[in-house]
Amino acid sequence: MIHVENLTKTFGDLCAVDHITLDILKGQILGLLGPNGAGKTTTLRMLTGFLRPSSGTIRVKDYSIEDHSLEIRKLLGYLPESAPLYHDMLVYDYLNYVADIREVGKKDRLARLREMAELCGLNEVMHKPVGELSKGYKQRVGLAHAMMKDPEILIFDEPTSGLDPNQIIEIREIIRKIGKEKTVILSTHILSEAEATCDRVVIINQGKIVADGSMESLKESASGDYSIHLALKNADIASVQEKLGDVTGITRVLPLEGDSELLRVKIACRSREDLRAQVYERIKQTNWILIEFYQETQSLENIFQKLTLES
Repeated sequence: MIHVENLTKTFGDLCAVDHITLDILKGQILGLLGPNGAGKTTTLRMLTGFLRPSSGTIRVKDYSIEDHSLEIRKLLGYLPESAPLYHDMLVYDYLNYVADIREVGKKDRLARLREMAELCGLNEVMHKPVGELSKGYKQRVGLAHAMMKDPEILIFDEPTSGLDPNQIIEIREIIRKIGKEKTVILSTHILSEAEATCDRVVIINQGKIVADGSMESLKESASGDYSIHLALKNADIASVQEKLGDVTGITRVLPLEGDSELLRVKIACRSREDLRAQVYERIKQTNWILIEFYQETQSLENIFQKLTLES
């Protein structure tokens, strides 16, 4: 559906997007993740034709962004982070105006407006001024705007930014409904949003792709790295580090904040083997009292931190 190869964008000496290559399949909900300033918005703006790449190619179906920018834009619906709405217009009038610009035929227009109002939950506000709506409803109007011409591909930049928890859930539900029929690309730095919404995640950092795959495959690829957490009585950190530090697969033994009676420890492991049995055997050889003992499971947050935090 979409092929991106060696996509690069520079602004003077700053390389915002650095030779990104990926294929996006029809019917996928792809989440573009990364910290602020990673290059997410710049990438989406190049995909939509808003920014011209410094180098590299973008192909959508059989069209090249270089030679067929207008044809590609007709296939896209785009919602930037702040929906560009006319606040003095009624919601109905605004969406009717958008339908006119997007060349939705007069014969089909009323049915399309009703369909968008139903899908995006706008029936109650269709005759209110856009400027009087909450941010959540404004985002819904922006979604309806992006989908007005029934595009094959939808691109959303931080679609839930600034919304309250209930509004976030509502927008996610809308995106999941859309994703059953459309190709959806959304950027976010909210990990729970990607986990709840996306079929595939691409993590970028400093303009480069550092991970690409489904949630399951990303967690599986990082399954050799995990942590064991302990809470001990009658122990000090030096003794624990000495006793456990030479277990094969343990890379670090770190103290955590605790209280005066408990020593809390995080044991960083790099091993496909579960090292808890060996750790327990070592503890049994001491007079330490084991209060807590659990393995920290891999989460998207763990993976994201490892891939994007600067060393």
